[in-house]
Amino acid sequence: MASLLAKRSSSSVLGGLWTGAARTYASVAVGGDIVSAAPGVSLQKARSWDEGVSSKFATTPVKDIFEGKKVVIFGLPGAYTGVCSQQHVPSYKNNIDKFKAKGIDSVICVAVNDPYTMNGWAENLKAKDAIEFYGDFDASFHKSLDLTKDLSAALLGLRSERWSAYVEDGKVKALNVEEAPSDLKVSGAEVILGQI
Repeated sequence: MASLLAKRSSSSVLGGLWTGAARTYASVAVGGDIVSAAPGVSLQKARSWDEGVSSKFATTPVKDIFEGKKVVIFGLPGAYTGVCSQQHVPSYKNNIDKFKAKGIDSVICVAVNDPYTMNGWAENLKAKDAIEFYGDFDASFHKSLDLTKDLSAALLGLRSERWSAYVEDGKVKALNVEEAPSDLKVSGAEVILGQI
C-alpha cells in the first residue's frame, strides 16, 4: 500500500510502494504531528452562504480539529467529481458505524474547494450527518502537507491528492496516498478501518 513513508521513484515500484530517491509524498508522515506540519492553517467547515455571513466567515484552526481527538480524515481532488462522488465519500458514509464503534470522534472529508460548494455536495450525497466536510479554499492545508496535485489537464487546477489518515491527538498513526487521483486502492474506508 502506498503510504507517506514511501518515496516516489521514476524507476521502480515494489509491492505497491514507491521506492527510490525522490521527494516524499508529503511533509507529514506516520508518527508526525499534522498540526505542526500545518502551523497557523485553518479550514472552512461546509456551510451555506447565509451561515458563512452569520459566522463572519469564521474558519476552524487545524489544531481544533485534531487536538485531543481520534480523527479519520480523507482528502480528495474535488467536490462533484466522479470517483470522489461515486466511490470515495460513499465508502466512508456506508461505514460510519464501524468508525464510531472503534472510538473515532470525527470522520472528515477535505478538498480544495470553498465551503459552500462542499456544503452543497455533502447535502447532495446525503452524507452531512455522517461526515464533517471542510473546504481548503486556497489549498493552504494541502500545501503545508505537500499533498497537492496539479490537475490542470482536467480543468481543475491545483487540487488535493487522494489520501486518507488516522490521527490521534494530532499524531498521524496511519497515512495512505493514492498513486493516481483516479485510483481508490488505499484511501477508502475499508483500508483505514483496518489500520485503526
